[in-house]
Amino acid sequence: MSDRPVSQEKSLDPLGGWPMLGMQALLFLGVIALFALGGGQLDHGDRAVGATFMISAVLMLVISLFHLNGFFIVDPNQARVLVLFGRYRGTVRQDGFFWTNPFTSKRKLSLRAHNLDGSKLKVNDLLGNPIEISAVVVWRVQDTARASFDVEDYEEYVHVQSEAALRHMATKYPYDDLQAEGAEITLRGSTDEVAEELEKELTGRLKEAGIEVIEARLNHLAYAQEIASAMLQRQQAGAIIAARALIVEGAVSMVEDALDQLARKNVVTLDEDRKAMLVGNLLVVLCGQESVKPMLNTGPGGM
Repeated sequence: MSDRPVSQEKSLDPLGGWPMLGMQALLFLGVIALFALGGGQLDHGDRAVGATFMISAVLMLVISLFHLNGFFIVDPNQARVLVLFGRYRGTVRQDGFFWTNPFTSKRKLSLRAHNLDGSKLKVNDLLGNPIEISAVVVWRVQDTARASFDVEDYEEYVHVQSEAALRHMATKYPYDDLQAEGAEITLRGSTDEVAEELEKELTGRLKEAGIEVIEARLNHLAYAQEIASAMLQRQQAGAIIAARALIVEGAVSMVEDALDQLARKNVVTLDEDRKAMLVGNLLVVLCGQESVKPMLNTGPGGM
């Protein structure tokens, strides 16, 4: 950003609208009275005086109608930015009925919280994988002067800068830790950290427009369509390997317990070959996915 004066909001306390409305009523009564007096003078043949009253009544009517342009209303959680002849006079945040110089322009700004549901963006993560990502940003106007004078369209500014911040953040981290082992922060696994980082970056970008970021979170995250199938298979393979490792670990523990109990209770005495055969059979039973077919030992030389 170039060095230039930054607008600063200042509070303005305008005149109350109800007293000025009473003055407006008096102006209209004066118009009626002048018209009546002018008509009376014309009826009596005094055209000069009658014309003077009529002209005065028309001028007062024009003034009273122009006077109406000074009234304005501020709703709750809204503000009015007042500009007189190209000069910023101040901002009215207090809700109510007010009056100001009729030449003053009165721009309405909402101070309510806004939701920006961003569109899905296709970007590359830290490892270059194409992903789809979008975010929801909750924001509101904090400085009405900056929002009015320092950017062209503050709502469009929020939209564009939100997309830019999201794209920049997505390139800083991997999608998950399958391809980046040991990564401390990933888009998929570190939702709180990612949201905090996105909110921090948006706050810095939108400060120029006087916008406060209340919350920013990802609401969509997925691999791009062209690699989604391959990455799904990779995730499934990883899940299968992890499940198999857990099954084998449990089976080995059960075999150790079985051999220990057989030896401790003297149920049967097994030599090393029989132990090896028993261990193999137990592991097949515990780790296999198909139903087991029993085999009976019919003698010393067979099963």
